[in-house]
Amino acid sequence: MKSEYSYAFRLYRFAWVLTLITSRALAQGPGGTGRPLPVVVAAVDVREAFGEPLEALGTTLAREAVMLTSNVTEFAEDILFDDGDEVEAGQVLVRMRDDGLRAELKAAKATFDERQAAFIRAKELVERQAVSSATLQEREAALRQIEGQIEEIESRIRDRTLTAPFSGILGIRRISPGALITAGEPLTTLDDLSSIRVEFEAPSVFLSALRSGMELEATSDAFPGETFRGTLTHIDTRIDPVTRTLQARAMFPNEDGRLRPGLLMRVSLTRNERQALLIPEGAVVQRGRRAHVYRIEENDNGPRTIERAVDLGTRLPGWVEVRSGLEEGDRVVIHGLMQVRDGGQVRILGEWTGDEPLASFLETSSESDG
Repeated sequence: MKSEYSYAFRLYRFAWVLTLITSRALAQGPGGTGRPLPVVVAAVDVREAFGEPLEALGTTLAREAVMLTSNVTEFAEDILFDDGDEVEAGQVLVRMRDDGLRAELKAAKATFDERQAAFIRAKELVERQAVSSATLQEREAALRQIEGQIEEIESRIRDRTLTAPFSGILGIRRISPGALITAGEPLTTLDDLSSIRVEFEAPSVFLSALRSGMELEATSDAFPGETFRGTLTHIDTRIDPVTRTLQARAMFPNEDGRLRPGLLMRVSLTRNERQALLIPEGAVVQRGRRAHVYRIEENDNGPRTIERAVDLGTRLPGWVEVRSGLEEGDRVVIHGLMQVRDGGQVRILGEWTGDEPLASFLETSSESDG
């Protein structure tokens, strides 16, 4: 039983070696009489602004945002806004009842006039030495006291008038005329959407590459296929000791107001931008720790493959950077690598540019062979 297994294994190994020798002979022997192998090639892609990408998730925030509330409890008299209104800074939004305070203010101003006149008379009498300076000081103190009362009443009246702290767009109105407004009760929201802030976390290894003013891009599922371009405006002064990340903030123009606070954004930026050579990942043949490619070289007998060791760098989906071993204008084999060898003659089916499927080249080859 054991001898039968050994015999079958030797027979299988012989057939495998024979197949390998035959395929190499067909590819191109040293003398050059075999049939060239069909391959698909790709040109080395030159990227002018290439670098290590950073992708992070961020949340959109308004440039300025506030929940409008009242700091007093009073009945609403006039509601001067509606849902979604655009308002200017200082525009009056809500007036609350203030009749009693205005009556107090009127009485206080009458008292002020009376005490001011008494102070002026006392000052004239002091100049004539008809009254003592102590009397003048008492009347001056009484005048200052009523001035303070007037200021306090005017402040309470202002508290009953709600104005917009900055220009922006109002949210949903949550009150009606005549309703009792409670101190701290949300009345509406106000957002400045002229630009949008996006806050995200970046790995600390990017700290040396991040700088205020650098450009970045962002996408959102709410706007499929669209890319928004913004600017990095601030990097936090502290790094989280647990996650080793730091908070960063970017600003995106939003003149059309389409971006709203609370959106999930995918932020991407690039560090160490440089000119780089890229090839498809399918062109790389790994042997141990060394990476190789088959570069196309033209000679009198047609194109042939030259094996080259390459030094690889940053990887992108489907692509890899070549730091050394290739030059601009070179072409490498991306399909047919199982049979090509160093110095072998090949027949180029086509040059892949990244847009068409490889199957289209193989179908063309089958039709021509037929």
